[in-house]
Amino acid sequence: MSQFKIEAGTAQHIGNQPQQNDRVALMTSPRAPGYVLAILSDGLNSAAGAEQVLHTAKQVFDQYKGSDQADLPRMEQLLRDIVHEAHMVMCMNAVATKTDAHASFVGLVMSPHGEAAWAHVGDTRLYRFASGACLDRTGDAEYIAHLVADRLPVEAARNHRHSKLLINLLGNSRKEPFVTVASHAPLAVGDSFLLCSDGLWHFFTDTELGAAIDRKAPRAASERLIEKAAERSQGKGGNCSMAIIKLVDRLPA
Repeated sequence: MSQFKIEAGTAQHIGNQPQQNDRVALMTSPRAPGYVLAILSDGLNSAAGAEQVLHTAKQVFDQYKGSDQADLPRMEQLLRDIVHEAHMVMCMNAVATKTDAHASFVGLVMSPHGEAAWAHVGDTRLYRFASGACLDRTGDAEYIAHLVADRLPVEAARNHRHSKLLINLLGNSRKEPFVTVASHAPLAVGDSFLLCSDGLWHFFTDTELGAAIDRKAPRAASERLIEKAAERSQGKGGNCSMAIIKLVDRLPA
């Protein structure tokens, strides 16, 4: 039995947009007792792509068989499989319906053996905190290095978001999504994770996010962060979504 229990929650706010295109979920699997999967996806122009990401994630995770020992490579592959299958379905649907669906992706899987693996595509983010201090954060560094390795000039790589041909998203039929994967073990009491869309992280420093999550339970922390993001956006905020996972002391039996 692990030495900690999980406190987790999700939250969303539409911001100052006409519709909510983000989707977020926490999942368990019947074949992987003790494993938890968190998924957040930001749909581009509509929620169709993000909805496909969650649908695919549930299908893939439901078939995932848990291990009785530590196995980070399999957990990392699970996340790659979700990205690959969701991307393929989006591309096939685009051909059939003549309607494109695109989405970003960030996913976290945690095992009962004290391991965590995460992956992301696009501008959704994952933060890993320990007692409020930010120790890991997803970003574009590996994707930019990948573009440079493909002989794209460094400055052009840094400005890749200005070119639709280079947007790193699921459903982009012109370019396979570049998946960045990382992991951490062993997990401990005081560790926490935040998955969020750009409608949240754009308005906070790493320190502010870590402090909010460390001081409050997930629901209270998410309410405070959404309230502050709305205030700082000054009426121009985008969709704001998050999943918060905290590891806390297991209560005595």
